[in-house]
Amino acid sequence: MRTHNLTRSLIAGLALAVSTAAFAAQPTPFTATYKVSRQGEAMGEATITLKSLGNGEYEYSNQIHGTSGLAAMLGANSSDITRFRWNNNAPETETYTSKVVALKTRQRTMQVDWHSNQVRVEDNKGADSYTAAPGLVDRNTMSYALGLALHDGSQSVTLPVGVKQRVEQQQYKVQGKETINVPAGSFQAERVTRADSDKHFDAWYVPKQYPMPVKMAQSDGGNLTLELVRFSSP
Repeated sequence: MRTHNLTRSLIAGLALAVSTAAFAAQPTPFTATYKVSRQGEAMGEATITLKSLGNGEYEYSNQIHGTSGLAAMLGANSSDITRFRWNNNAPETETYTSKVVALKTRQRTMQVDWHSNQVRVEDNKGADSYTAAPGLVDRNTMSYALGLALHDGSQSVTLPVGVKQRVEQQQYKVQGKETINVPAGSFQAERVTRADSDKHFDAWYVPKQYPMPVKMAQSDGGNLTLELVRFSSP
């Protein structure tokens, strides 16, 4: 039972996406590293990178590796890669691929055809198609889009997030400020929660410094927490 619960916990946490960019008309490449833990026990490390592909397109990559405890024993890891276009000073997903390995392999791909405004999603259980929405992001780039909105002063943000069968209009609200201590330092951060779901989700942003969470946690599937360790940008 403990093995099953820890495996579910790591898989759930692999979907947590963190992100960053410069506060400019175009994003700036970066590398950010996060510690992944469950109920205070270290489980792994996440490396987030953003790079330019040219012509207003970018690649956002989130690689998580199990480095401690059962996660290391199982060789658990994930790879989430999004290719997005920069449109109206915000990201719009073009393709998204996800692969999670922990006992078994789970895969998902998303392709957005902006000419026909159609989204196609495929995973181990089959394929679905639905109509895209302007400003569509995926679960990998959601935190990035949220951070940009917070930097612009928004206290309540609605994001069109493409999931398996539809676009979810996910709603997030700033609940106040808290002092957060993470490996990267101590921050006076804005705590953001999801307002349209009963699934526990908390992210702490310092929007005038980073459009990325310095800490993010969710109870869905295992009480996983990501904490910023270091950040670098050319």
